[in-house]
Amino acid sequence: MLRNHFKNFDWWLFSAVVFLVFIGILMFFAGAKYGAGDIYLKKQLFFLIFGIILIFGISFFDYRRLKAHSAPVILIYALSIAALILVLMFGVKVRGSISWFKIGPFSVEPVEFVKIAILALFAKFFTLRHAEIYRLSHIVLSAVYVAIPTLLVFLQPDFGSAILLIGIWVGMMMISGINKKYLATLFFIGAIFFSVAWFGIFKDYQKDRIFSFLNPLEDPYGAGYNIIQSRIAIGSGGLLGMGLGRGTQTRLGFLPEAHTDFIFAAIAEELGLLGVVFIFVGYGFIFWRILKIANWASNNFAKLFCFGFLILISLQFIINISMNLGVAPVTGITLPFISYGGSSLISLFIGLGIIESIAIRNFKTANQEI
Repeated sequence: MLRNHFKNFDWWLFSAVVFLVFIGILMFFAGAKYGAGDIYLKKQLFFLIFGIILIFGISFFDYRRLKAHSAPVILIYALSIAALILVLMFGVKVRGSISWFKIGPFSVEPVEFVKIAILALFAKFFTLRHAEIYRLSHIVLSAVYVAIPTLLVFLQPDFGSAILLIGIWVGMMMISGINKKYLATLFFIGAIFFSVAWFGIFKDYQKDRIFSFLNPLEDPYGAGYNIIQSRIAIGSGGLLGMGLGRGTQTRLGFLPEAHTDFIFAAIAEELGLLGVVFIFVGYGFIFWRILKIANWASNNFAKLFCFGFLILISLQFIINISMNLGVAPVTGITLPFISYGGSSLISLFIGLGIIESIAIRNFKTANQEI
């Protein structure tokens, strides 16, 4: 039985994910040489080891229990909402946002786990109502489910995570077959809410971030600074890069948040276009494996969870890369698997553990193909 378990485990997906994590660790190792990444290196190695244990452990859990019973999914969702409320009351403020609990030497960001909870909730919700997705009442109810955590996240404020939660919801509705008229109506309502938020909720620094990517040179030492430094770092990398730990923007501290938000720019500077290509291939391979598992899944819950997870990491990937290139506002969304962050990495590994559980129970032959 154990032999069959590991035989059907998708080792290709697992290996590709670990490869990307090690790219990030490699950057932290290079940063440690000049005193910028030693703590990140040690913590990320710990998160990786703990995450690998989680993936293997969760893969033994039969995901079909989530499909068969609503109570565990609702409980997970309720606990995630409670965590978001508690972090607003007792969390610590970091870079203007109250998004973290401080637990000893570690910081826990609840919203990262909320994303996985939302995936499970909507996989269950749209599975039960797949044949009746055309009903407006079901769409409204799903909107309520996503609106609660989105509002709480927005109050932190964490605009980037709010975008991701809404993106997951819209993406999973589209996959479930939402009526196009309703979809168009949702986009219209969304535009109205955004307009209201712009004039009544958004703070000046948030507006500056949105405008700065259009013309960062208007405020090169303020709102446009991050984008300018990121572009310089990417442009200076060339084909082969400047070498690990030798990137001037990264090493001299000109590139802000080089271990999180702008790690892509740091990689482009030090590993060059060749390193960027390797990263893109790694992500492409991960996307393909998840699609393959989804297509071979035997039920809608498994398919929807896989597609939802794919939406989550692909949105993060696209937004982060666009942010680094200066074609999207700086939102604080990190590069999945590569950027430093225990909450992000552990939550993604929990999602991957569920996907491996799906692969083991439904994906009998395709995981042996390349």
